[in-house]
Amino acid sequence: MSESYPWQGLGFDEARRVDKRGQHDFFWAVVENDNVALALALPDGAERILPLPKIKSLDIRYRKLGSRDALLVALRDPEQVDLFASLCKDIVSAGEQGETPSDALDRAVRRTLRWHHLLRGGSSERLSVEEQRGLLGELQVLQLLCAEIGAEAAIEAWRGPEDGAKDFELHGMCMEVKARRGAARPQVQISSADQLADVTGADVFLLVYDVDAAIKPEGMTLSDHVQVVEDIFQSTTLAAYGTWERLLAAAGFDWAHDYSDRRWTIGRRMTFLVEEGFPRISSPVPMGVINVKYSVSLDACSPFIATDDLLLSEIQKTQSYNSK
Repeated sequence: MSESYPWQGLGFDEARRVDKRGQHDFFWAVVENDNVALALALPDGAERILPLPKIKSLDIRYRKLGSRDALLVALRDPEQVDLFASLCKDIVSAGEQGETPSDALDRAVRRTLRWHHLLRGGSSERLSVEEQRGLLGELQVLQLLCAEIGAEAAIEAWRGPEDGAKDFELHGMCMEVKARRGAARPQVQISSADQLADVTGADVFLLVYDVDAAIKPEGMTLSDHVQVVEDIFQSTTLAAYGTWERLLAAAGFDWAHDYSDRRWTIGRRMTFLVEEGFPRISSPVPMGVINVKYSVSLDACSPFIATDDLLLSEIQKTQSYNSK
């Protein structure tokens, strides 16, 4: 059997165990249309309640493998077979860490989701320094929301990666997030009129984080910071985890990229309530004006400083609404 092509010698509707000494029943298989596949055979009576992701390049479903029920991950696009072989080995590696068949199934599905970005042709360029800083700021707010209102509600509120008007949108409040060097001039860049615009029925907050480069052993790499949030969503629902993976990819982060050359520390957070009199360009802007970008002095924002208690109280109110 070829290490790079583990389906060698298999014909239609045939399967071969991945590892005879493995804890769980993973198989290389060839299925309909001669598509190569990975299967995880499930024990008799196992409940197949775990929802499955939908990925363009793959066919992911439950089906029979011989007389047993199995999770099947089949490749639709034969041109991606090398990448798919790597995906399958990664799924097996993750699944084998599960203590029970149900745990192995959960880990296998979650690891498949992690590969979604690569299978759809993820970006080959890593994030710039400023893009890294910006993502780190948004991740701080995401962690805050996870702690206050739960991971499911938090990830649904994250709109920045998919070009939302505000970075975070909840019922009754919106948050725009900025990250800056702690020693830089006290100002932040506003890249559109919408970012600080009023929202009917909602309070708008501006959260500004000091995010600074650090020298080893201080700080953590971008990948380390992302892993902290990844761990939160690994223990939540599959739907929330899938949304997290989709938005992380939309933000431009790719696990395959090497971010080990730069470490980051997160400093203080300044919170402002954006209301009448706040220094901003009014929205909508006059007809014919496009691509509005401007800087806001943080010193001029000082009359609008909001306390942590106010911010957390407003976040909690959104949870109260969602529970009704």
